Amino acid sequence: MNTATIAECMKLSFADTPFPQVIANLIGAGVCSYTADLAARRNTYYGTAGESFDEPLPLMASPPIAAAFDKDAVAATVGAIQQGRIGYAEFLVKIMAAGCASYSVFIGGRKVMYFGRDGDFHTEHFPAAGKK
Repeated sequence: MNTATIAECMKLSFADTPFPQVIANLIGAGVCSYTADLAARRNTYYGTAGESFDEPLPLMASPPIAAAFDKDAVAATVGAIQQGRIGYAEFLVKIMAAGCASYSVFIGGRKVMYFGRDGDFHTEHFPAAGKK
């Protein structure tokens, strides 16, 4: 995996670069999936050859993760970022407030799964081409 490109993708995400562009860059870096551990404030990227790389999430002011997982609030927040109404940092704060403790992005499967502390989850498929 190209860890320099992965680190650049983190910067791009926080600069509100559209998700499809970040994913294309991650694919180019050899990433097949990643998990955002919101409790630990880090992403772990997994490569096609079985390797992994951790990158800290630069969340300066973030709320504690809510105890209850609010699937509807997570879905609404996903919709808001896809429509460009909020940026990535606000997205993370909102899903944490909705009880999301982690999420996993499965690039080949074209989906993201959001998880609460008790195993509750919500699945979103990647937006169609041309959308954020």
